[in-house]
Amino acid sequence: MNVQTLLLFAGAVISSTAVALEAPKVEYSADTYMETAEGTTQGAVYSAHGKERREFVQEGEKVVMIIRQDKKVVWMLRPEDKIYMETKIPKEGRKDDLSAYKIEQTTVGAETVNGVRTTKSKIIMIGPKGDKLGGFYWTSREGIVVKIDAIAVDKKSKERIKSELTNLKVGKQNASLFEIPSGYEKMDMSMGGLGKMMTGADDKGTGEKQPQESSKKKSFGLKDALDLLK
Repeated sequence: MNVQTLLLFAGAVISSTAVALEAPKVEYSADTYMETAEGTTQGAVYSAHGKERREFVQEGEKVVMIIRQDKKVVWMLRPEDKIYMETKIPKEGRKDDLSAYKIEQTTVGAETVNGVRTTKSKIIMIGPKGDKLGGFYWTSREGIVVKIDAIAVDKKSKERIKSELTNLKVGKQNASLFEIPSGYEKMDMSMGGLGKMMTGADDKGTGEKQPQESSKKKSFGLKDALDLLK
């Protein structure tokens, strides 16, 4: 697992299922913020038992990722085009498989983060190939990871990740948030289907990828999310 994958894993997965943390026993919603060397992304998260919905903006367009652990599937939706792509969650061989990692967790103490009373903990992860992740995470009394501040290191690079939840609201979530809305077209996993899902169509409906401003930092996007499941 390289640094970038480890960083993405920590930011997108630790909040619900991984690293010896028990999944929260409550449902909740929050605004999200993640910062890595690649750039920043902001969005929203909705979580229920075995289900999670993440919304973010990629190149000016809203993208939705619905993770259904109960169905072992992930749906990526582009609401503007009303299309979605389905990816199975493999049982074995995922990049976020930490069974070979040595993991140490230590409680530091109580701390308030964005108005939420949390417990601050230290974590150190050491992989079989020498890659490491070390830092801190803050969990609410319900087990929700409210903040992450960690550094991932391998033989080639060293990178930092920061992630926070704001406007955290604990409560029952609408079941429809975790379903594909009616009227959406399913895209196949071929290069054509993936290309359309990744780039969308231009204003003239040509399907050509729009030029990007090279001066802008790259944000966490659809490809990054899909890479977590490979």
